[in-house]
Amino acid sequence: MSAGVKILVWGIILIAAFVLVVASILMPFLVPILLIYLFFVFILSFRFLYEYQRGIVFTLGKFSGPKGSGWTFITPFVDDLRVIDIRILTIDIPRQQVITKDNVPVTINGVVYFKVVDPSKAIISVQDYVYAVSQYAQTALRDVVGGMSLDQVLGEREQIGKDIEKIVENASKNWGIEVTDIKLQDIDMPEDLKRLMSRQASSEREKRATIIKAEGDRMAADNLSKAAAVMLKSPGAMQLRTLQTIDGLGPTASNTVILAVPVELLDLVKNVDTLIKVKNKK
Repeated sequence: MSAGVKILVWGIILIAAFVLVVASILMPFLVPILLIYLFFVFILSFRFLYEYQRGIVFTLGKFSGPKGSGWTFITPFVDDLRVIDIRILTIDIPRQQVITKDNVPVTINGVVYFKVVDPSKAIISVQDYVYAVSQYAQTALRDVVGGMSLDQVLGEREQIGKDIEKIVENASKNWGIEVTDIKLQDIDMPEDLKRLMSRQASSEREKRATIIKAEGDRMAADNLSKAAAVMLKSPGAMQLRTLQTIDGLGPTASNTVILAVPVELLDLVKNVDTLIKVKNKK
């Protein structure tokens, strides 16, 4: 039936053109009318599609096939051409207030990247595929975030995006749509919760600093203990260490070192004390 209607329409168009041509030969003033008629027939019969566009033709309301890029020929008054953009489209997920699994209110927004892979299904299966993908992404966002705790939401953005993408893609695969990626842009929390988290993070940093300082003190004490044991085994080690300490003070006028008792005398006293202890034991 569609083919017969097309033949009939084109027959009428050609007959009208033939009549105008004959009339223009007999009456030259009809030439502009013929040119205008041919121009309108050309405009109604040919459409130009870019490389990133695809066309869907409906003949008398029935789907008759897709059209590729370039010049496309249709039958005027019979065919209706719908043009689809097959490039990657970007739509925003409006800010959604969601209650997490641990009853914390958060506000999240994101962005969806998708493209049309089957223009016929995108036109026939769903009324407005852009609006449909947007609404499904919002619903999936609430479902995914609502089943996670606040710590998971803050630390697993990539996983949340993949979960939402999987849900939307499963729903839209029959619409001729391919979801390429979904990203979360911003996660906002109440101000009092932000202050609490800031104090918690500060406490954690102070805790780590205290632990590191205590570990350093312990290691320093161990090293000092080992150094004292080494010096105890070498009689002159303490004198050398004392001289190094004095030398490290520097030759500046503000540093004055006074040794009231010679180091040798201190060693003599120490040896006498040791001899007295040994004698007492005997």
